[in-house]
Amino acid sequence: MSRRPGRRVRFPSPDNLPPAPDPVPEIGPVAFSAHFDDGIERRFDLSHLPCPRLVRHLVRALAGVAGREREQRAVFTTETTVRQIEGFVRFIAQAEPDDAEHFDVDDLTPELLEAFELKLIADYRETNSNIPYATMSGLLRLLRLVRDEDPDAFGLAMQARLGFAVVKATVTHRPLDAYPTPVFEAVEAAALADIRKVRDRILEGERLAALGEDPATGGWRKPENVLWHIARHGPLTKEDRADNRVRGGVGLFGGQLRTNARMFLTRTDVLAFLVLLTCQTGLEPECARALKADCLVNPARGYVSIAYVKKRARNNSHKTLRVADGGALHHPAGVIRLALRLTARGRQHTDSDVLWAHTGRLGLQAGFRPGVRSPLREEMAAWAAGHGIDQMKDTDGRPVVLDMRRLRKTYKSRRYRQAAGILEDFAEGHSTQVAARHYADIEAHRELHEVAVENGLREVLDTALAPPVVLTGQGERADEGRAQLTPPEVAAALSGENDVWLASCKDFYNSPYALKKGSGCPTAIWGCMECPNAVFTTRHLPSIYSFAAFLDRQRDELSIAEWKVRYGLAWERIISGILPKFTRQQRITAQAIAESAAPYALPAQFLELTT
Repeated sequence: MSRRPGRRVRFPSPDNLPPAPDPVPEIGPVAFSAHFDDGIERRFDLSHLPCPRLVRHLVRALAGVAGREREQRAVFTTETTVRQIEGFVRFIAQAEPDDAEHFDVDDLTPELLEAFELKLIADYRETNSNIPYATMSGLLRLLRLVRDEDPDAFGLAMQARLGFAVVKATVTHRPLDAYPTPVFEAVEAAALADIRKVRDRILEGERLAALGEDPATGGWRKPENVLWHIARHGPLTKEDRADNRVRGGVGLFGGQLRTNARMFLTRTDVLAFLVLLTCQTGLEPECARALKADCLVNPARGYVSIAYVKKRARNNSHKTLRVADGGALHHPAGVIRLALRLTARGRQHTDSDVLWAHTGRLGLQAGFRPGVRSPLREEMAAWAAGHGIDQMKDTDGRPVVLDMRRLRKTYKSRRYRQAAGILEDFAEGHSTQVAARHYADIEAHRELHEVAVENGLREVLDTALAPPVVLTGQGERADEGRAQLTPPEVAAALSGENDVWLASCKDFYNSPYALKKGSGCPTAIWGCMECPNAVFTTRHLPSIYSFAAFLDRQRDELSIAEWKVRYGLAWERIISGILPKFTRQQRITAQAIAESAAPYALPAQFLELTT
């Protein structure tokens, strides 16, 4: 240490202080981590993208909605949004190559958003996809979050543009169609046959294991000893096969996977259970995969409820489905109870309450890896090929591709037919609006709906008011009605013995409007205009003209609405249903007679009813 005396420190006065440096701007992260449902933690790094300033704003908004108990609770949803951001900023970098490095949210314009939307539409024009609409909706959602955090980030034009998602992109309503009935039945039968084989295989393995002993003393060359070891210590692993003695025991059953399958379900076995359960209950595929061991609740009178979680339902995610209970595989609860029995050992070794414990190349697993949207895709293709399902023809004539969602759609289609289209009886697990849009309005029901419309129209025609019955002077039909008249009725109509002023009544004491059988017709006098018992001839034409003149005078005394309610139908029947059926000479003669007013004055009863 130097012994030289130091210099006295001098601090500048406040007036001589140097200017403070500019603060380092805080522009936010380009990477973030989020915890999702099922305990998944995922890190998203977007630092490799162009337009870093714009990316940071979008990433900050995404980080606020991604993760457990937030808007985007599933990993694949956030991954989709990340891809949307990537496509958007790459487009901006191409559209503004000179300013990409410094491009920020305040540089965004409605024209750039519209150009990106048009690019998406052009890219997906051939696929008839909803991706353009979904992409724009996702991006606008993030930009609105940026605006909420910093209201001054956008100008007036962009503020207005943030009020709606798309300009030209549309949503294409293309719900999945149901499988043809033979395909659905073949899939269900194949799953049922496989489950019976799985049951026999594992029960036989357990029987052998009960006869075995520790292979360390009894030897690995006995099948029962190998299974005894697996029952107590879990599936054999690659480390176990390093021992030559164990390798020899594994060879007895054809390999490690087949040996473990003697005591545990495989992924393909679980697929067969899920397929059959979907065919029998219509349970959502993701919900069926996530069932717990205690999912059966409230058994009573041959039925039990399946308790499950539907994460897409947000605040109403915990649901139950009432199904038949019994000791056979055609009961859905029986299928689950058998699965509980066959997976009990797997759950014990994994210390898990997940129903579908199974073994495979990765060892013993409880359920499926979280965050994977279709964890059984490869197994489904192989399983369908193994049963010849892929050789069957789909609705469009192409080979069938197995899809759990379409199996559920086919189950819903069957329920829809059983419920005769009554949505309240058909909707299960979702609203009637969703049931109608996604499960009723599908191609498989087109013929059913067309027949229903045709039957409805036919019913309307059958119940519609029949045209008036009009006879000529010779007793021949002048109208187009289908109602048949007997010879006595024709004779009575021409003779006038059954006249009721405006018409001839086929049977005054058998009126369709009578309150009780055998009583006289209770309707107003002009009710004959609508009555199937009425028969009109030339003899009634003067009375009809007198009545028509009265209706015409009533137009001046009543409001238009009241006149239509009282006399509108009768007037229509006279003008279009009765008078045109007579010849011009007959109408001229009848009108001249009616104008004499002497014998055809309105009856007193009629005046009482109208005054």
